Amino acid sequence: MSAPSLTTVSEAKAFGGKQFVYSHSSKETGTEMRFAAYLPPEADKGDVPVLWFLSGLTCTEENFTVKAGAQRVAAELGIALIAPDTSPRGDEVPDDPEGAYDFGKGAGFYVDATEAPWSAHYRMRSYIEKELPALVGQALPLDMNRQAITGHSMGGHGALTIALRNPDRFRSVSAFAPICSPLHCPWGEKALTGYIGPNRAKWREYDACALIEDGARVPAILVDQGLADGFLAEQLKPELLEAACDGTGIELTLRRQEGYDHSYYFIATFIEDHMRWHADRLAG
Repeated sequence: MSAPSLTTVSEAKAFGGKQFVYSHSSKETGTEMRFAAYLPPEADKGDVPVLWFLSGLTCTEENFTVKAGAQRVAAELGIALIAPDTSPRGDEVPDDPEGAYDFGKGAGFYVDATEAPWSAHYRMRSYIEKELPALVGQALPLDMNRQAITGHSMGGHGALTIALRNPDRFRSVSAFAPICSPLHCPWGEKALTGYIGPNRAKWREYDACALIEDGARVPAILVDQGLADGFLAEQLKPELLEAACDGTGIELTLRRQEGYDHSYYFIATFIEDHMRWHADRLAG
């Protein structure tokens, strides 16, 4: 399944399909990037729809691939899964000077940085929106007219903002415990100040609530949020997304799940629901 521009890092059979990890040279980040791709059995016969999963702080392409248990459902539904890394990597890539987990490597925030030294490599928005889709669309048996996107935490922020900016590309969008408004939480304020600079007006294109307030629309959004999530009140703030969607025509389904935290146990519990919700919208 690999093309000359992709290097196969690993492959394993799973539920009749194949789980791959690929690497490639990225023009956007100026580094070698990795992503995981699960191809269901139907991919042997022709192009299949694709669900993107964007991971959260500290994660790589491996977390969702290993922990979520999504391959069984993907095989049943005939949907491919693409899980990119969360930031550029390598010795030449700058990192948080204090070694914090919420900025720098593993914390690309799905933005195109404009501030030095981050702007040289931290271009995860363009990587996810342009470069990687073009690459996998050429190299893998994917139906790029049937795409959906989801993500967790920082990746939930990424999924929501990317879908809102690209409504013609994605048929559906969902999120697990997303950072709903980076303009109004410490994670977002740190990341956007560092990557984009102090002008908060420039942050709005990286905030789902602000994008909706500024006129961006998608038909529907599915969100699951655990009520035992330690980041809920300070960082995630789903009530802001509710307020932003109110009266816009966006059908927001926000499910507050009693007792669930921020971990992959939470994601593994509800990933099948999300995948079936997306499959309904990817059909036909």
